[in-house]
Amino acid sequence: MKAKLLSLICTSSLLVMSAANAADIDVKITNLTQGIYFTPILIGAHSSDAHLFQTGQAASDDLQAMAEGGSIDALSATLDSINANKLANPAEGLLAPASSAIGSLSTTENNTTLSIVAMMLPTNDGFVGLDAWKIPTEAGTYHIYLNAYDAGTEANNELVVDGSGAPGTPGIPASPGAAPGTQGSGLTTTETNTMVHIHSGNVGDNEAIGGKSDLHNTVHRWLNPVAKVTVTVK
Repeated sequence: MKAKLLSLICTSSLLVMSAANAADIDVKITNLTQGIYFTPILIGAHSSDAHLFQTGQAASDDLQAMAEGGSIDALSATLDSINANKLANPAEGLLAPASSAIGSLSTTENNTTLSIVAMMLPTNDGFVGLDAWKIPTEAGTYHIYLNAYDAGTEANNELVVDGSGAPGTPGIPASPGAAPGTQGSGLTTTETNTMVHIHSGNVGDNEAIGGKSDLHNTVHRWLNPVAKVTVTVK
């Protein structure tokens, strides 16, 4: 009888612990920039030892595909492979400057950290990111400000090139919101820091035709932070 009672108490305790570690959360992301768009956003709740990216480390092939071309398919599959809880493309496309997207996640007891990634357009391999932020266990509303990162996989030539965006194909795939300049010569052909690092920002110029950059120095520059995330733990 005592053994059975002890078993019931232990089982109840485990259920309480699991319930305490799981959480229903709302995640809202707001684009704080003047003229930069975010490609489809990927939000994942996962175990604390997992990462979609890490500063000072080389970008994975999956991260490169997202940072250069905006594709979250491979990273999304990675989250599935580790039994993460995920929210893909809550904005249903591009997230424009000063706009927000919101979605909900039901996390399991092992998925205690939150990561977010999305390419920034127009950039060569810039992305907005959150790396393994610990989800609070106490109900409430929490705010996080996100920086822009450079994947370190492509030189920031600032040239908008049709058909670019695939890994290994230099150029910016698109410039939504403002038509780019044309016939730029390119800012650089090399990337000195090949690890994931804080993005130095777009330079741009004021030449509609020619100059070094196809980006506009009055539209496409930014300062960190570039996004605000509001997490509501229920």
